Amino acid sequence: MEKLSVSWSSPSNIALVKYWGKIPHQIPCNPSVSFTLKNSLTIMDVEAEKTNAGEIQVDFFFEGKINEKFKSKIVKFLESERERFDWITNYKLTIKSENTFPHSSGIASSASSMSALCLSLLSLDEKITGVKTQTEDFYKEASDLSRRASGSAGRSVYPYLVSWGEIDSVVGSSNLFAAPVNKADIHPMFHDYCDSIMIVDAAEKSVSSRAGHSLMDSHPFRELRYKRAHENLEKLLSAMKEGKMEDFISIVEEDALMLHALMMTSTPSFILLKPMSLLLIEKIRDYRAKTNIPVCFTIDAGPNIHLLYPKAHETAVKEWLAMEFKDLRIIHDETGPGPVKIKD
Repeated sequence: MEKLSVSWSSPSNIALVKYWGKIPHQIPCNPSVSFTLKNSLTIMDVEAEKTNAGEIQVDFFFEGKINEKFKSKIVKFLESERERFDWITNYKLTIKSENTFPHSSGIASSASSMSALCLSLLSLDEKITGVKTQTEDFYKEASDLSRRASGSAGRSVYPYLVSWGEIDSVVGSSNLFAAPVNKADIHPMFHDYCDSIMIVDAAEKSVSSRAGHSLMDSHPFRELRYKRAHENLEKLLSAMKEGKMEDFISIVEEDALMLHALMMTSTPSFILLKPMSLLLIEKIRDYRAKTNIPVCFTIDAGPNIHLLYPKAHETAVKEWLAMEFKDLRIIHDETGPGPVKIKD
């Protein structure tokens, strides 16, 4: 039997302006922008064996063990993409996936895993059909496909700083795929950035992102949020181009807190922050005020705090973290180069 295989590693990302609220087909209600991470990766090996079975067949292994829950997500996604991959019912896929970071650690595993899957599918598609895509078009389609699989996964296919969603200041921006922000346009103070993830609670979050997005459909502050997110993204990119650190910090922290304020004021409401989350925010702001080191925080839909700071201050910040938070689990990451094809 004919067997083909491909391997990709793809990173997670951390949003600076959050995507929260969508319409059908994973179309965002507001634009977002994120740092691509370097060390928080999904490494995925996909083998396709010719069967001519006429149905989608998938075996999925996560860190060496069969994982039926994630397999069902993949099968559902592949069913929705049968038209794009017309060979998918004639091959059995064996997918082996592992993460370089712990599950439920506040790092977006769906972004890294679904982008790794979509990159692998497109590489297999090239092998099976014999049609090679230009590099730029390959990544654009990978971003579109990843978005359909898991929203913000569309941002993980590009390096460093990535925007997704229609916005005036980004030429060629789209709700269908993400676009890399040209590093040459960004002030050098933002070129190399660290993300130290402070683990408040490693348990799986009590409310899924899907449920959270759906609560925006009837949220009283819905339109105000979408307007503000557009403004925040424009102002953030401007601050990063002009080297305005105080503006960057203000916008990033406001947007993170707004995300959680939206959760607290939805119907039904929910609170994902823990007392320790608020204590860490207080300590970060206190450290910034006392040292003038430009640390700031962002928070995804969970209790864990992402501490962001320029790599130039890495030594001082890590010394403070080690001294101040001896008993807290911290995962250190930084901005990175995007996905890598490991095996073709």
